[in-house]
Amino acid sequence: MARPLLKIQRYFRRKPVRFFSLILLYLTAGSLVFLHSGFVGGNFSGSGSGAGGGRGRDPLVATDPGAGKAASTARQEVAGAMSRVFREPRRHGRRYGPAWMKRARQDGQKVGGRGGGRNILWGQANSFYLFFFTKYVGCYVDDIQKRALRGVSFFDYKKMTVFRCQDNCAERGYLYAGLEFGAECYCGHKVQGANVTESECNMECKGERSSACGGANRLSIYRLELSHESARRYGSAIFKGCFLKPDNVSLALPVTAVLQNMSIDKCVDMCTEKEQSLAVLAGDRCHCGFPTSHFSLHEPEEENMCLHRCHVEELESCGNDQYFVVYQTQVQDNRCMDRRFLPSRSKLLQALASFPGAGNTWARHLIELATGFYSGSYYFDGSLYNKGFKGERDHWRSGRTICIKTHESGKKEIEAFDSGILMIRNPYKALMAEFNRKYGGHIGFASQAHWKGKEWPEFVKNYAPWWASHTLDWLRYGRHVHVVHFEDLKRDLFSQLKAMVLFLGPVVSEDRLLCVEGQKDGNFKRSGLRKLEYDPYTPEMCADINKLIRTVDVALRAKNMSGVPMEYMPR
Repeated sequence: MARPLLKIQRYFRRKPVRFFSLILLYLTAGSLVFLHSGFVGGNFSGSGSGAGGGRGRDPLVATDPGAGKAASTARQEVAGAMSRVFREPRRHGRRYGPAWMKRARQDGQKVGGRGGGRNILWGQANSFYLFFFTKYVGCYVDDIQKRALRGVSFFDYKKMTVFRCQDNCAERGYLYAGLEFGAECYCGHKVQGANVTESECNMECKGERSSACGGANRLSIYRLELSHESARRYGSAIFKGCFLKPDNVSLALPVTAVLQNMSIDKCVDMCTEKEQSLAVLAGDRCHCGFPTSHFSLHEPEEENMCLHRCHVEELESCGNDQYFVVYQTQVQDNRCMDRRFLPSRSKLLQALASFPGAGNTWARHLIELATGFYSGSYYFDGSLYNKGFKGERDHWRSGRTICIKTHESGKKEIEAFDSGILMIRNPYKALMAEFNRKYGGHIGFASQAHWKGKEWPEFVKNYAPWWASHTLDWLRYGRHVHVVHFEDLKRDLFSQLKAMVLFLGPVVSEDRLLCVEGQKDGNFKRSGLRKLEYDPYTPEMCADINKLIRTVDVALRAKNMSGVPMEYMPR
C-alpha cells in the first residue's frame, strides 16, 4: 500500500499544477453538494446570501459603540436557499370582475355548493396586519392539465398550513385559496372544477395535523373577502377601480373601439396590443390610454356604480356610459423611465437620509423616476448599481446626482449636506426590514434560526436606540430638513412625492408623477411570501421602543412639525 502512495506523492511533486487543480475540483464539488442540499429541502433551509455591501462601513459603529458585535454578526451570513417555490402557472385563467360582483349573488348562500364557517384571520408581514374573512367552499377536483384555481401556486412540504395558504393568496388579491396533497397551495379568482364529497379531501396539512389540506388531485377551497389595499389581479391585468367618465373621453383615452361580446379579456388584449397601460370598459366600448391629468385615477367611485354585466361573462362587470371599469395592463408606461445625470454639476449636496430599513432605496427609485435624474449614495452597493441605480458608482460629492442616500448620523456627517429629506418609518417595521436585509439581502429574508436565536434580541437592543438618535440628530444638526413618513408616502404617493421633488428643486411634471404611480414598486420590494407567524417583539422590547417613539414625537412637534403617525403607537 505504501508503494502506490509513494508513486502518487512523487507524481504530484513533479506536477504541482495538477495537484492544486485536483484540490480545486474537490472543493467545487463539495460546494455544489452543499448548495443542492439547501434547495431540495421541503422548507426554508437557511438565510439568503447577505448583502453586506451598500452600507460601506456600518454607520452604527460610529454612533453606538455597543453595536460592534451586532455589525460583526451581520457579516457572518451563510449561504442558503429558499425551497418553497412560487411560480406562475403555464395556463392563465380568465380575468374576472371584482369581488363585489359575486358578492351580490352569494350573500346568504353557500359558495360553490358547500357551506362552511366564516372566520377572521390576521396575517402578519413585518408587523403589518392583513385583515380578511374566509369561508370554506368545499372539496373540488383538480386536474393537472386544467387547474381548478389558475393563479399563482406554491409548495411547502414541511410546514404548510391553511392559514399560510390563505394569507399568501389574500396578499395577492385573489378571491380563492385551495390546498392539495397536504402541502400545495393554489390561488385563483374562480373555481373551475367539480365539487366532490368531503371524504375525498382527507390529507392532513404538513404543518398542521389537525386541519385538512385537500387530497390526491383534490382541493380544499376557501373563499377570501379582502379588506386591505393590495392590488386585485385578474390574470395579467390589475383591477384599478370604478371611475366617473372623464369630461373629454377622446382626449383622456385616445384609443377607442366598439367590441362585440365585450369582456375584460377582449378589452385588456386590445389595449395591450395597442401598447397602452390602461384598459377601460364602458359598456360595449373599450378605451385605452395612460393616466393623465384628464384621467388621473385619483378619485375612485363606489364599485357598485359600475355594476353592469358583460354580455359574455355573467360575473364580469363592463361598466356603463357614465362609470368606467379600469384595469392596468402589463404594458409599461415609459414616460418616466428615462434617467440621466444632472446636465451641470450642482454645488448643493442634498441628502436622502433615513435609518436603515426605512425605505430609502424605494424613495430613491421614486425620486429618480419623478425627476429623471440619478440619485447618488454615500456608500457603494454593487447590487443596487446592477439594478439600475447608476449614480451608485459616483462619488457622493460629485454633484452629478439629484440627492445622496445616507444612513449617517452625527453632527459632522450631517453638516456636510446643505439640505436633506429625512425618511422616518415605524421602528417596528424598520427594524424587521433591516434585520431581513442583513441576513437575507435587499429582497431576501432572515432565517427562522436568526429570528429565534441571539441575533434578533441583540439587534433590537443595539439598533432601536439608533432609530431614535438618527432622527434626533438630523432634526438638531440638519440645515434644511424636509420630513417624510414612509407610511404617508405609501398612502398618498402622488402628493408626498410631488412635495419631495419640489423640495429638491426640479420642475414637477404631473404626467411623470402619474407614470411613477404605475411603476412604484421597482426591483427592491420584498414579496412578503415568507412571513413570521408570530410577533418577534417581547414586552420588554416594546416598552423600550415605545419610549423612543414618544421621544421622537416630542422632537418633531418641537420643530412645529406633525408628530409621528398614530400607527406607530398602539403596541
